Amino acid sequence: MGMASRNFTGGHLKMRQVLTNTALCVIVGASTGACLAQPAAVTLNIQLDKPVHTVSPTLYGLMTEEINYSYDGGLYAEMVRNRTFQDHGFGGVAHWNIEHLGNSVASMAIDRTEGPGAALEHSLALDVKQADATNRAGVRNEGYWGMALRPTTTYKGSLYAKADSADVGPMTADLVNDNTGKSVASATMPGLSTEWKKYEFTLTTGKIETSAQNHLLLTVGHPGKVWIDLVSLFPPTFTNRENGNRPDLMEMMAAMHPKFLRLPGGNYLEGDQIDERFDWKNTIGPLVDRPTHRSPWNYQSSDGTGLLEFLEWSEDLKIETVLAVYAGYSLKGDHINPGPALVPFLQDALDEIEFATGDASTKWGAVRAKLGHPAPFAVKYIEIGNEDWFDKSGSYEGRYAQFYKAIKAKYPQLELIATAPLKRMKPDVLDDHYYKRADEFFADVKHYDNVDRNGPKIFVGEWATREGSPTTNMGAALGDAAWMTGMERNSDLIVLASYAPLFVNVNPGGMQWESNLIGYDALTSYGSPSYYAQVLFAKYLGTEVPASSANGAAERFFYSVTRDPGKSAVYLKLVNASSVAQPVEIEMTGASNVASAATLETLTGATLAQTNTISSPTRIVPVQTTIKGAGTKFSHTIPPYSIQVLELKAK
Repeated sequence: MGMASRNFTGGHLKMRQVLTNTALCVIVGASTGACLAQPAAVTLNIQLDKPVHTVSPTLYGLMTEEINYSYDGGLYAEMVRNRTFQDHGFGGVAHWNIEHLGNSVASMAIDRTEGPGAALEHSLALDVKQADATNRAGVRNEGYWGMALRPTTTYKGSLYAKADSADVGPMTADLVNDNTGKSVASATMPGLSTEWKKYEFTLTTGKIETSAQNHLLLTVGHPGKVWIDLVSLFPPTFTNRENGNRPDLMEMMAAMHPKFLRLPGGNYLEGDQIDERFDWKNTIGPLVDRPTHRSPWNYQSSDGTGLLEFLEWSEDLKIETVLAVYAGYSLKGDHINPGPALVPFLQDALDEIEFATGDASTKWGAVRAKLGHPAPFAVKYIEIGNEDWFDKSGSYEGRYAQFYKAIKAKYPQLELIATAPLKRMKPDVLDDHYYKRADEFFADVKHYDNVDRNGPKIFVGEWATREGSPTTNMGAALGDAAWMTGMERNSDLIVLASYAPLFVNVNPGGMQWESNLIGYDALTSYGSPSYYAQVLFAKYLGTEVPASSANGAAERFFYSVTRDPGKSAVYLKLVNASSVAQPVEIEMTGASNVASAATLETLTGATLAQTNTISSPTRIVPVQTTIKGAGTKFSHTIPPYSIQVLELKAK
C-alpha cells in the first residue's frame, strides 16, 4: 500500500494507490472513478501516567437465546430433529417420513396415548403390515437440514421403544447417504420389548466423504406395531460431554475471549405466555423427564440445553455466569402483580440460585450433585426478568423490589440487574439494549460519557449494528467497533456487555432475526466481520483507561486506548469508517520507554457490503503484522473501512 505510513497489504486486501499526500483516488464503479480528498491528520495524545479509571474485568461476554435455531439445530449437538414428535408439521409428522423397502407396507401416526414417561406422553406409532428381513419397513429422520457425517467417527444413539409383540424382533439403525442410498454405518438393537425401554447404539463411519447429505433410518423386518420416542443421535461433543455442544461453535466462542455468559437468554426466558417461560425445573435431569416447550420464535425447544447444561457451558469456557430468573412477565402481556401471587415465582428463582450456587448440603444443591456436578457454580450477577420496559402494567418496579429484598436477604453478595429503569430504588446494575444502524451508533458513541456515576452500573445486555443478513457485513463491524470504543472509554460505568444474537442457522427457514454474529449449517460454521471485531476488542483489553484526546478527528474516526501495566502493554484501537485513508499522529507521554516495534492487527473490507458467508468464510478476517518505528511519537495511517489494534510495549 503506497501510503506514507507503516501499513501493510494483507493477502485479502484490495490495493489502493495514494496519488498525493492529500488525495486518494478510489474506483467507484466499473467505469467511473472519483478522486476523494484525504482528511487531515488526527492528532492523538495519550498520557500513560494519568489513568482515568479501571476497566471492568468482565466487560465483554456472551448473550444467547433460542432464536435462529441457536440451540436445537445449532450449538446443541443433537442431530435428530423433532426427536420427541412434538412438531406435528402439515399433513404429517415434521422431519420424519415413512420408508418402505422392497415390498414392505407400513404407516405411521402420532399416538397421544402412549409415551415413555409422564413428561413425554405421546409417541410415533409405526404400524407394519408387511415386512421381512429383506424387505424392511421403518421411518427416516432428515436432521437439521441434513446430518453431518465425517470419516472414521463414532456417533452415539439412543431411543425409547416398545412393540405390541416380541415377534417384531430387532430394530436396525442406519446412517444413509441421501444421494447414493448406501448405509455408511449400521447398528442393530436387540428384540423389542412389549414395555417401554431405552435402547442405546453406536454408529461408526468408515472412509466416507465428509458431508451433511445424510439421514437416519430406523427399520424392522417383521409385521407388528412399534412405538418410538426420544430418538437421539450425537456426534463427538466439546470435551466429550454427554448431551453436549458442537466443538466448532464452542471453539469460536472461546476465541472471543468472553468473561461471562448471560443465560438462558432474553425472550426465551419469558416465553410468549407464562406457561411457555423457561421453567428451569423442567429442564434438568434425564431427557425423558423433560417435557419440552414452545419457544417464542415459534418452534419447539427440546430443552436438551437445560439449566445444568447452560452452567456447564460457562464452565467449559471458564467464564462467569450471569443468571437471569423469570420475574413474572411474559412477552404477550401476561404478568403477575407484586404480592402473594408472585411468591411462587420468587421461590422458584431462589431455588434456581440454590441449584446453581448451593453446596450439596442444600436441597437444590443436592439435586445438582445427584445429577453429576457436586461443586457449586460461581455466580455473581442475577438478572431480574428481561426487557421489562415492555410491561405496560407498571408492575415491574414492585416485582423487582420483591425479588431484590428476598434474594439479598439470602444472598447479600449477589449483584442484581434490573431490566427497566426504576423510580423508587437504585438497582445494582441496569440492563440497556441497543439495536441500531451503523450511522446511529456513530452518532451515539458518546452516549455514556456524561452519565451520572452515582447511579446504577450498566450492563449493555443486548446490542448490535443491524446491517447484513444472515450475518453482518463490514459496515456493521465498523458500527460495532465504534460503539465498543465508547464502551471501553466508559468501562468504569459499563461492567458487562454482550452482543446479540450470537448464532444463526443459515439454511432456508433457519433465521428469524437478521444481522447475527456467527453463522453455520449442519457441517461448518463461520464468523461475520462483526465477530472478528468482537474478537479483536476482547483480545486486546487493558486494565485501565489512560487520559487521552484526539484533535482534528474526522466524522467517522473513532478510537479507544487501554493499558495493562502488569504486561507493559498499551492497546490502541482505531476505527476508520470512511472510504478514504485516515492519517494519525500519535504521541504518548508518561512512559520512560516505548518499544519501536508494535503488533498491528487489521480487519478491513473493500466495501461496506462485503461480508463472510458459509461458502466464503474468510473474506474478512484479521491480519497481523509487525510495524517498525513506533515509539513515543510516530505517524500512522488507517486504511479505508478498517478496524485496527496496535499493541505497544511501554514501561
